[in-house]
Parts: sequence; C-alpha cells; structure tokens
Amino acid sequence: MDDSLTIVLEDREVLSGVCGANDGNLKLIEKTLGGRIAARGNEIRLEGADNNGQERFKTVMDKLISLVREGENPSPEHVMALTGSDAPADEGIIHIPFGFRRIYPRGKNQASYIRSIRACDIAFCIGPAGTGKTFLAIAEALRLVLSKKMRKMVLTRPVVEAGESLGFLPGDLIQKINPYLRPLYDAMESLVPYDVINRMEESRAIEIAPLAYMRGRSLNDCIVILDEAQNTTREQMKMFLTRIGEGARAIITGDITQVDLPRKQESGLMHAHKILSPIEGEGLGFNWLHTDDVVRNPLVRKIIQAYDSINEE
Repeated sequence: MDDSLTIVLEDREVLSGVCGANDGNLKLIEKTLGGRIAARGNEIRLEGADNNGQERFKTVMDKLISLVREGENPSPEHVMALTGSDAPADEGIIHIPFGFRRIYPRGKNQASYIRSIRACDIAFCIGPAGTGKTFLAIAEALRLVLSKKMRKMVLTRPVVEAGESLGFLPGDLIQKINPYLRPLYDAMESLVPYDVINRMEESRAIEIAPLAYMRGRSLNDCIVILDEAQNTTREQMKMFLTRIGEGARAIITGDITQVDLPRKQESGLMHAHKILSPIEGEGLGFNWLHTDDVVRNPLVRKIIQAYDSINEE
C-alpha cells in the first residue's frame, strides 16, 4: 500500500496561502493528523499516513484550497478547526453578518459545543474561565439575529449582590445592571462594530435584563443567553428554563468552580445537570469545556491548573 499522497497546485499564490507563513499551516496539520508533510515546488506531499489519515488530509486540503481561492487567508485557528474535528469542515464555523471575522472553534470540545447550540433548544456549557463558553454563545446569537433567523437576543445574568441592594444603586435599570452584563458587551464589541450593536439596541434586537425580571414572561422566537448560571438558585434555574417559548433557544453557561451563592444554597446549574441529564439528547444538551480548552493568555491556563491542583489535595 502506498503511504503517500501528493496534491499538485499550479497556482503559486494559492499554494502559498494554503501552506501559510513559514509553512505554519502544514506544520499544524502534520501535528494533528500525523505523518510527514512537505511542500516542494508546486506540490504538497503527505507521507507515512494510513488510508484514514490520507482521507482526512485530502479533506482539509480541499477546504483550504477552496478558502484561499475565495480570497480567505486561513488563520492557525481555522486550520486547527478543520483538523481537530471529525465533523464536516464548515460545521462549527460562525460567520456573523457585518462581523470583523469568522469565528472558528479551537478544538473538538468547542466544535461540539457549537454543534450542540445549533441542534438543541437548550444547550448548557460548563467550564472554567477563558474556555470561550460565553464568547461562542454571543457569536452564535449575533449570527442568528443579524442573519434574521431569530427575532432578537436576550442577555441575562443572575445578580449576586455584595452588600448593596440593586434597588439602591443610582440610575435606571440599564445603568444598575450594566456592570453585571459588561462582559457580554465586551464579547459583542470584539465581534461586530459598535454601530451594529447600537442599531440592534435601537431596534430592540438586543434586550438585557437581570434574571429576576424574567419571571412571568414567555420568550418566543429569540435566542436567550443565561451567563454565570452557577450563581442561580434552584428556583431561579427552574423559572428560567420554563420561560423558553415557541421558536426560542437558550444557551446556559457557567463555571461550577466559581459559585458565589451563600454556602447553604445549591447552585441551580449543578442541580439542573443532576436532574436533567436523563433527558439529554431530547432537545437538550450538556457540554463540558476543560482547562485544555482555555483560549486566553496561556498563563491563564497555568493559573487554573495551579488552583485545581490545590483543590485536589
């Protein structure tokens, strides 16, 4: 059996775009798929791979060639998304209308999370800080709303007060809760221009509200993001889940290592996982991100690992 596969490209510009700077794209593909990959002349050659490796290599190369011919400049994140998942090459990529760039999942867990958001009416994502759980939720919500597939996006967080009642803080409702929801706006502002966010707010395509204000409502034809869900009580989580109406989807994110509730109160997120796991797959999915999925400064991953090691002792 021939353990090599050669792809010939007559267009040198396409070849250069596929290989990346200093053949960086080829090195990433080689690291993930195995074998040995080298570019010589107008050829890219894979050696030392079995049939499965050759098929995956050909699939990735076909997609990269297509992207470069369309004017794209595949980033390392894009290459990792194409090689790191068994899903079709386009699955998991988030293309936001008017957005600054396409968003690619970094690894299998993030790709699985995006697929879950798209397949489930209610998608949970549990993981430590820096794993992209909120960022990807915001990106997918913006895609759905700006492409007119959803009427609006609703952003909410539980307000865990630290000594001060929300009612005594100065300003109107938006000003009171802005500090709580600021991370969600930070994510939006990194994805689309501020004037797009402004227009969405003016047309009420974005709604922000503390979780307590969801009681009694029915949310239809919208995508709802509940962030910092580890700080919900059992009653708040049940209330939120039963707000989801016709044509709506919910994304619920949280970090169960950072619960700020009083010690005697069980986290609504942990309780939901315990009682809803038996119906997972019936329009509801749980996704887990881990320290290896941290995509912030590499130092953040080391910090999380250091704290985890203490907790295990």
